[in-house]
Amino acid sequence: MTTELHQGPLEAATEVAAPVKRSWRDQRELRRRRRLWLEELIGWIVVPIILIGGYWLVIGALNAMGTSPSAILNGFSTITSNL
Repeated sequence: MTTELHQGPLEAATEVAAPVKRSWRDQRELRRRRRLWLEELIGWIVVPIILIGGYWLVIGALNAMGTSPSAILNGFSTITSNL
């Protein structure tokens, strides 16, 4: 411990510059950039959830009515073939 003592003159401490205060326009622009980035991230998460949920909702409604998407498509093809 005692061998690590500094025997020479002390060095001057560097002065830390005060952070530059941002103007209200800069703050607004920063908030806008963060909000757009967050909205983009949420969109990439929420939109697939909505699409998958809609698919499950359609399949569930068709099952509740006792039919299936393939039966409906077969019915449409039968109707169009008779025209």
